[in-house]
Amino acid sequence: MDQNRLVFAQILDHLPLHTFRRLVAKYDGNRYAKRLSCLDQFLMMAFAQLTARESLRDIEVCLRAHQCKLYRVGIRAPVARSTLADANESRDWRIYAEFAQALIGTARRLYVDEPLGVELAQTVYALDSTTIELCLSMFPWAPAMHRGLGAIKLHTLLDIRGAIPCVIQLSPGKRHDVHMLDELLIEPGAIYVMDRGYFDYARLYRLHCAGAFFLMRGKRHLRFRRRYSHPVSDRALIVCDQTVGMVGEDAPRRYPAPMRRLRVRDPDSGGVIVLLTNQFTLPAATIGALYRHRWQIETFFRWIKQHLRIRSFFGTSINAVKTQVWIAVSVYVLIAILRKRLQIQTSLHELLQVLSLTLFEQTPLESVLARGDLHNAGHEACNQLNLFAD
Repeated sequence: MDQNRLVFAQILDHLPLHTFRRLVAKYDGNRYAKRLSCLDQFLMMAFAQLTARESLRDIEVCLRAHQCKLYRVGIRAPVARSTLADANESRDWRIYAEFAQALIGTARRLYVDEPLGVELAQTVYALDSTTIELCLSMFPWAPAMHRGLGAIKLHTLLDIRGAIPCVIQLSPGKRHDVHMLDELLIEPGAIYVMDRGYFDYARLYRLHCAGAFFLMRGKRHLRFRRRYSHPVSDRALIVCDQTVGMVGEDAPRRYPAPMRRLRVRDPDSGGVIVLLTNQFTLPAATIGALYRHRWQIETFFRWIKQHLRIRSFFGTSINAVKTQVWIAVSVYVLIAILRKRLQIQTSLHELLQVLSLTLFEQTPLESVLARGDLHNAGHEACNQLNLFAD
């Protein structure tokens, strides 16, 4: 009965642990494990993400306070920060990366019918990166653009339906964002919304030839020749809608196809931005609305930096950093899965707050999450980020 089970154990019911065990076997993750298995490591690190632990010592102290209950959530090994630190340094990070991808697949199926606010059948992705600053003396493998500083970049491809991260890659901070386009598996028919940092003629033409669409801000002083001007129905939102060809020394060779150039007015600020795309069939107003959805990826980055532990790391090797980041992503997606399966209307932040205080209570999970369902209870919603607002 759920009323006799710990909340933490009920959350773990939504994890495909058979997939986790298969990945551990694939990478021989428990080969040198004496007591702390890969599953023990994952559960301890997931606890750290759910409860905002700040250090390995913090994890150890808090878990030992619930020592008699740990067996009931699947943690079999004794809790020791040195053993956990060794596991983060040595266990293959790909176990946790591929497990997060399995959770992402589940979440995307759950959110496939999530409304976009525009009538659109295609998948829409937002592509961007965020920088996490590091101390170069402790993380010498992560040099930043500026000499003497350290950083890593979190490159993310976000499915706008549900704000689910589909692709995540870590790189040293000095790597330019545009190289991420070389590593994407292009999905024909999908729309990739990007900022101007990804502007590169050859890479955009590769997207075009693969049958995908891009949508991005135009660079300043971009040289082009207008071929056609299309009629515009709403001049208050769309200043102009043109078909253009690129001009310059190298541009026509690297991108020989026409582009669509739109000048779109922001209805809130009144400012005008220039958008470039190879999508010629959608209405201009729809193109402008799609670009405004790019802000979801900025919200995603802000959310995970504020509410998960990815700004300070429990280990200094690249393996430990990747392990921590992928387990953090797994926890984010798991909360999104819980929210959808249990039809909870509150924000992820509110759910995380409630769960952080109730993990070791013996209460049905639905009852616990209903405590944070402030909208259904008739209270005013907290002024927090809501990535899944309708």
